[in-house]
Amino acid sequence: MSSFNPSTAGGSSGTSAASDKLLMVRSVDLLKSKDGPNRREHHTDAYFSDKLIVRRGQTFQMWIEFSRPFNPRSDRLQLQLKLDPIFSSNPGIRISVPLVDVLEDGRWEMKLVEQKDKRVRLAVNTLPSASIGRYRVTIESFSPRGKLLFPCTPNDIYLLFNPWCEDDPVFLDNEEERKEYVLNSMGRIYYGTEQQIGARTWNFAQFEQDVLEACLFLLERGQVAVTEWRDPVIVSRTVSALVNTNDDRGVLMGNWSDSYEDGTSPTVWTGSGAILRQYYTSSGKPVKYGQCWVFAGVTTSVLRCLGIPTRCVTNFSSAHDTDLSLSTDIYLDEKLELIKDETSDSVWNFHVWNESWMTRPDLPAGNGGWQVVDATPQELSQGSYRCGPTPVSAVRNGQVHLKYDTPFVFAEVNSDRIYWQKKADGSLSQVHVEKNSIGQSISTKAVGSDARVDITHLYKYPEGSEEERIAVETASRFGSKPTLYLSPTDNDVSIEIVMNGAGPRIGEDAKLSIVLKNTSSKQRTAALLYEVMVMYYTGVMKDTVKKDRITVDLKPQETKIFPWTLQYKEYMNHLVDQGALMLSVTGRVNQTKQILATQFNFRLRTPDLILKPLEDAVVGKELTVQITFQNPLTQVLRSVLFRVEGLGMQSVRMIEHGDVEKLGKVTLTEKFVPSVSGSQKLLASMDCRLLTQVHGFADIVVKPE
Repeated sequence: MSSFNPSTAGGSSGTSAASDKLLMVRSVDLLKSKDGPNRREHHTDAYFSDKLIVRRGQTFQMWIEFSRPFNPRSDRLQLQLKLDPIFSSNPGIRISVPLVDVLEDGRWEMKLVEQKDKRVRLAVNTLPSASIGRYRVTIESFSPRGKLLFPCTPNDIYLLFNPWCEDDPVFLDNEEERKEYVLNSMGRIYYGTEQQIGARTWNFAQFEQDVLEACLFLLERGQVAVTEWRDPVIVSRTVSALVNTNDDRGVLMGNWSDSYEDGTSPTVWTGSGAILRQYYTSSGKPVKYGQCWVFAGVTTSVLRCLGIPTRCVTNFSSAHDTDLSLSTDIYLDEKLELIKDETSDSVWNFHVWNESWMTRPDLPAGNGGWQVVDATPQELSQGSYRCGPTPVSAVRNGQVHLKYDTPFVFAEVNSDRIYWQKKADGSLSQVHVEKNSIGQSISTKAVGSDARVDITHLYKYPEGSEEERIAVETASRFGSKPTLYLSPTDNDVSIEIVMNGAGPRIGEDAKLSIVLKNTSSKQRTAALLYEVMVMYYTGVMKDTVKKDRITVDLKPQETKIFPWTLQYKEYMNHLVDQGALMLSVTGRVNQTKQILATQFNFRLRTPDLILKPLEDAVVGKELTVQITFQNPLTQVLRSVLFRVEGLGMQSVRMIEHGDVEKLGKVTLTEKFVPSVSGSQKLLASMDCRLLTQVHGFADIVVKPE
């Protein structure tokens, strides 16, 4: 409820008698309570804020109390809405909302729906194409005695995108999907390798305290005119640039160095709320540090908060094609050893980006729907580190000429891995091609559950199908260099690396198998070189742990399986974040000169934190939760810190534990006070230099008071 002093509100002053006939505003009630009809009908009742938060293209209601009864015959009313940029001199937006008898869709209008003595209730209609943002409100009253202006400060109106409105470009025609991609504040982000898919629970926190303000503050930093805030294509592209700090004082600073002493290790974050609040309360000071899943988690939070349906998507064996050749190039020397510094292309074990749902009126028909939006800074796009929105349909069909950044996304999921051999004179020859190793098990969280859904088919047609061949040919017409393919003569020996089950755990020996198959009717001998390297998950090699040469004789039609082991003591002092390793095998068949080459990425699995509530959870009452951790290493873990969030809490709790002994077990007992009823999650992670990617969660049903 806002009260006003008419003597300072502006307009005519007049005599006391005249003032009785002026139409003065005494108070305004924007009906902004969380459990009121405005917030409920606009699906904004989950926001922690006590502001009026509404979605465009929909009607909201308000009460105005006047100094005398409103006379529809002689009095008039108008709302003035202002959206002004904070950091730029770009012009703002001014909207006049007139009082009409009948509301029409697609117009800024308001209608008097109830009158009680000196109070009137108004229904205000918003435009489905209006710019989102925080609008300042002024009420203009007109009577025979004159006009008065009544600023409603600080009662601003927050206007968001509306996936429930058919005329909004972000309209999503499925209520369960709207609940998942707009209203769900908890998600799953996948990582690891396609054979060892790990999942971490993420608190998007889009409704938490100060997060909406942080998201609008972030948009302001983008220096995009507020008139462009109406377009989800421009807003999502702006956000993809602003979530990283590379060129525009954005939110998160990327760090892939394995050194995070002056910030937070990327594997420790469990949600976006702390990141966005820290950025907002420090007036835009970059937060340290992020990697791809953190960038994607924060992007999901910002876009869901603003009303754009968004999800996190993980691509396994994700190519980073730096030269738009639509191929990933690997170089070998004359001895078939990897030339590690020859190429700037790389294959990430996994890469997490986002998809946002919107129409694309700027593109040919059929390109609406899911759009790739990627805030991880990899390549410049029109002068900024950003990517998208890229239509998933355009990627699938190889239409890499369509904006934005389609060639880059196409190469991430659909490029060939080409092995080149460098001769002594510097010339290159293509010696091996892997056509189906890039873009595997593309994954996102299911609607309404924590299950993983494989959406690879949305990005590409089945390998070898007519549609896939046409898509690749279409894309290659726009590539910067043609791709050569070897004739398949005498390629009668195949090599494969196989892992049993979920793969090795950190602290144990890693065991794989190398499988050689001779499909010819003749004897074959292969000279092989294997090399195992510690890698960052981005495909950047840190160092070689072990390498050796072996010679294998194969009888006609014979298959041989070689067990291969990497001992804990061989890798224990070399690991980096994610426990990522790569086994590379190259070789030559003596009789045919066929080149054999394959690479296998795997990770050392880390233990989970086990969270267990010790009693029933009730809103407002203390809940005791036990957190258990088992150290899998024969090394002491120093200065261990636990971070816990969720259960509707508005901040992250830090628990400094100290050291954990070799193979030691830790049991913590912590008390939390749930603030929201229903199905909730409690998330925890462990911050430790020696052992990363340790996290866990508990599903907890919280009863109302």
